[in-house]
Amino acid sequence: MTATKTNNLDPKTVNGFGDEWERFDQSALPLEEQRRIFEMYFAIFPWSSLPSNAVGFDLGCGSGRWAKLVAPRVGHLHCIDPSVALKVAKRNLIGNDNCEFHLASVDSIPLQDASMDFGYSLGVLHHVPDTQSAITSCVQKLKPGAPFLTYLYYAFDNRPIWFRAIWKLSDIIRNVVSKLPHILRYWVSQIIAGAVYYPIAKLTLGLGKAGIDVRNIPLSSYKDCSFYTMRTDALDRFGTRLEQRFTRVQIRKMMERAGLERVEFSPNLPYWCAVGYRTSADEVTR
Repeated sequence: MTATKTNNLDPKTVNGFGDEWERFDQSALPLEEQRRIFEMYFAIFPWSSLPSNAVGFDLGCGSGRWAKLVAPRVGHLHCIDPSVALKVAKRNLIGNDNCEFHLASVDSIPLQDASMDFGYSLGVLHHVPDTQSAITSCVQKLKPGAPFLTYLYYAFDNRPIWFRAIWKLSDIIRNVVSKLPHILRYWVSQIIAGAVYYPIAKLTLGLGKAGIDVRNIPLSSYKDCSFYTMRTDALDRFGTRLEQRFTRVQIRKMMERAGLERVEFSPNLPYWCAVGYRTSADEVTR
């Protein structure tokens, strides 16, 4: 494990994620559910275009839950995270000898420029102060033509107005909860998981079985998830200080400014997942 200095991070947000992944190391997440969620994130990732023994990186690996399913498919995987969660990732990935761990942030990725066959960063870059700079830092590590997959929180640009209004209310609560001491934000998030996430998830599960379209009901995406996932995500959602959201148009522009082309968005949840391919070095504009 190597350590490097960094600037493009919010220390309190990073500490919060370290606490989250130590509490929820994903060891209790059912493997079937983990694989199902993994396939949702990686639905548009071009596995078949990677070279044999491909070398790539997982930026913001957290507990290593995605790296655990990527590592068997590639030659070498660099797992990068600025928080103590890296210890959790090392524990979860024990036995995966093709994984290498780096204690670093996105603006200090300890890899040579233009050296990676692929890269991905899921649910991370909206939690740094400068998301555009973060995407650019990731893209710089890719070889020309290499794919980069990212998932950034959406700005509800494909949702009705009332849906966005509910989110604004929840964001007020997040701004309060995320500033509480770790132990308090944890317990408040768990109460929210039990009192809000779980009953809505079960209600939408029932409505869905009755043939009712529940796609526009907030939290309906949890209808097939375990309570463990709801507890994890409630802490992730309400315990995180720095959160940014972007429209699909904004994400495309950031990816293209970073030097990616052929940007493609997944039409399905989670929103927005996008993949792009690094242009040749002399075509990159920033």
